[in-house]
Amino acid sequence: MKRTDFYFYLPEDRIAQTPLDKRDESRLMLLDRKTGAVQHRRFFQLPEFLNPGDCLVLNDTRVLPARLFGKRPTGGAVEVVLLRDRGEGVWECLTRPGRKTHRGAELVFGDGELQGTVIDEIEGGNRLIKFDYKGIFLEVLEKLGHMPLPPYIHEELKDAERYQTVYSRALGSAAAPTAGLHFTKELIGEIEAKGVTVAYITLHVGLGTFRPVKAENIEDHEMHAEYCVITKETADKINSAHENGHRVIAVGTTSCRTLESRADKDGKLSEYSGWTNIFIYPGYSFKCIDGLVTNFHLPESTLIMLVSAFAGRENVLAAYNTAVNEGYRFFSFGDAMFIS
Repeated sequence: MKRTDFYFYLPEDRIAQTPLDKRDESRLMLLDRKTGAVQHRRFFQLPEFLNPGDCLVLNDTRVLPARLFGKRPTGGAVEVVLLRDRGEGVWECLTRPGRKTHRGAELVFGDGELQGTVIDEIEGGNRLIKFDYKGIFLEVLEKLGHMPLPPYIHEELKDAERYQTVYSRALGSAAAPTAGLHFTKELIGEIEAKGVTVAYITLHVGLGTFRPVKAENIEDHEMHAEYCVITKETADKINSAHENGHRVIAVGTTSCRTLESRADKDGKLSEYSGWTNIFIYPGYSFKCIDGLVTNFHLPESTLIMLVSAFAGRENVLAAYNTAVNEGYRFFSFGDAMFIS
């Protein structure tokens, strides 16, 4: 299939720049993946469309305040975004300006609480930086770091917690699993009270999620790898739901990719921790999930390709066009869709 098969026209004013005051008051489009029929609701109505015995799977990753602003020895400014912990104080990073952060460059952040040395330049233009600090690195990062918002969000975020889910726990993402941003603790409680099982996986979202597909044929696209964890408790909950004839509903493409990457041919899961680079696009046969809660994604992205694999490309593009015409908000702080 061609990358352009997943293009749709999106006016710039449809891209949400700020979150709503109340998380669960975002709009919710219901999409029937068999017929393509859509309905319009609000996210707080989601429990109405879940059944007792369903298993709702959430990604409990927490976003690192991974954007650092510092200086080079010359006094020039530098921006560093942490991408991946390579161990022993070394991180793979995105740096700006890249031409000024060559091997051996010394960087200083804050009042010197954090210092870094560029020790290597790697494929793709990223840098390996070894950091020097006193105390606990994550505590230093909480003090000096900023939230690494997506490139299409241009407004400053007043409350950094609005780019975290209310159930975030495992620190390690460079971006939020945005389908989960609509949930409140009260809404999760209402869902559980209905008899729905709630389970958690972890997938640390990388900035590669925003990397555009450049290959003309989507099969030639090289998918980025991300670290994920499925506990035995979560595997047991999901397997039990299927064994008893109930649905497994993934919240977000990250939860979907984690489950589908580890399910066997019968859809069963076992405990796992490791990496996944699964790329899901039309033609893929889903083994584990029966429903998907997701936001509205970028044209020609791997995310809209995944959603199209689940609900059908024609159904998805028609629903997206409806969303544009109906004034839905798109991307990270935008509205949501429940596909079943």
